[in-house]
Amino acid sequence: MEEKEFLDNIIEVIKSQDSARLKAILEDMHPADIAELCDELDVDDARAVYRHLDNETAADVLVEMDEDNRKRLLDELPSDIIASKFIDNMDTDDAVDIIQDLDEDKQEEVLAHIGDIEQASDIVDLMQYDEDTAGGLMGTEMVVVNENMSMPECLQEMRKQAEDLDDIYNVYVVDDDGRLKGVFPLKKMITNPSVSKVKYVMDEDVISTKVDTPIDDVVQLIEKYNLVSVPVVDSIGRLQGMITVDDVIDELRDQQEHDYQMASGLTGDVETDDSVFRQMMSRIPWLLIGMIGGILNSMLLGKFEPTLQGYLGLLLFIPLIGGTGGNVGTQSSAIVVQGLANGSLNTSNIWKQVFKESAVALLNAIVLSLLVLAYNMYQFGPTQIVTYAVPVSLFALVLIGTLWGTLLPLIFEKIHIDPAIATGPFVQITNDLLGMGIYMAVITLIIL
Repeated sequence: MEEKEFLDNIIEVIKSQDSARLKAILEDMHPADIAELCDELDVDDARAVYRHLDNETAADVLVEMDEDNRKRLLDELPSDIIASKFIDNMDTDDAVDIIQDLDEDKQEEVLAHIGDIEQASDIVDLMQYDEDTAGGLMGTEMVVVNENMSMPECLQEMRKQAEDLDDIYNVYVVDDDGRLKGVFPLKKMITNPSVSKVKYVMDEDVISTKVDTPIDDVVQLIEKYNLVSVPVVDSIGRLQGMITVDDVIDELRDQQEHDYQMASGLTGDVETDDSVFRQMMSRIPWLLIGMIGGILNSMLLGKFEPTLQGYLGLLLFIPLIGGTGGNVGTQSSAIVVQGLANGSLNTSNIWKQVFKESAVALLNAIVLSLLVLAYNMYQFGPTQIVTYAVPVSLFALVLIGTLWGTLLPLIFEKIHIDPAIATGPFVQITNDLLGMGIYMAVITLIIL
């Protein structure tokens, strides 16, 4: 059955109030597929779908829904229903994401209706962390045992805690003060059943992260060591929570979407189903900046209008100069932004990268300028100013534009501005102006 036909069928079942049939259809669907279905339905029909889901499935579906559609649905639901049907059946990290989407008054109402006081307390604690740090991403659902437990005590405690968990990634070992001491491998539990205490068989070499660690660093940590989860500790080493690889994948996807949109000249997170006004507002800032850049370019060219009037052939290469400047800047900045994002570029090798980009730029400049020189020799002959002005300008522009594109994201990173901006319209606009300035300067020097 095609997607549209299936959607029409679901709407028909909802309108006919055939509860038995709707429930039977939903029982065979994965929560992620139900979430996609709800994203296509209006709020009233989505509410009808949720009424036919058990609480655990409803919570899973809500987490998977599009953020804007989810917010519209939650705005229509009373606080006690949000708490009892959804929050009570979620992991704390997912619950925090849901609650933070609500306005402050509704947040307080939902928290007040959460049945498990301990869960509510954990959620409030997690909401204090910056959402762009490990503390803001972690969850508190994990298996924790004390290092002084005997094997029978450890097994009993693990069984008790596992009853409330969907998945077990690792068993973490803490001391009497709650400080993380190691990881208890399940394999050793089987092969060393007679050991007296957990601390004698645990792995002490555990990779962890701090609550205030930026999410970008957490992503790099999990990627570097191929972890399925990483424990999160406070400033004195007490275990606070755990970040799982699925949380990181979601975060990585969000970062990639954000960086792609920034590089494309979009401000804010934009989706295809967003309103026309919101999409317009996300695009207009950089379009206005581009327009200003174009006006500055025209003003610059206007200053040299008398000079250009005598050499009209020079006008033919203005698009080449502008386009090449933007391209070389974007290429070099993209390499640097990628290095900053994956951690391969840091303060110890920045100048090595600058030198490498300069060497690449030199080779590119030689190739491009010689090709243009050969073309101009054939097209205009060896006596025309345009024959030499264009390749000389192109040579200088490729060198300077590449260096600018390399340094710009590093400067942005230093002053805590998203370097992804440097791969988009900003570097294209600035390099366009730079290219015109170099071109006009070279022409003036040659003529004089």
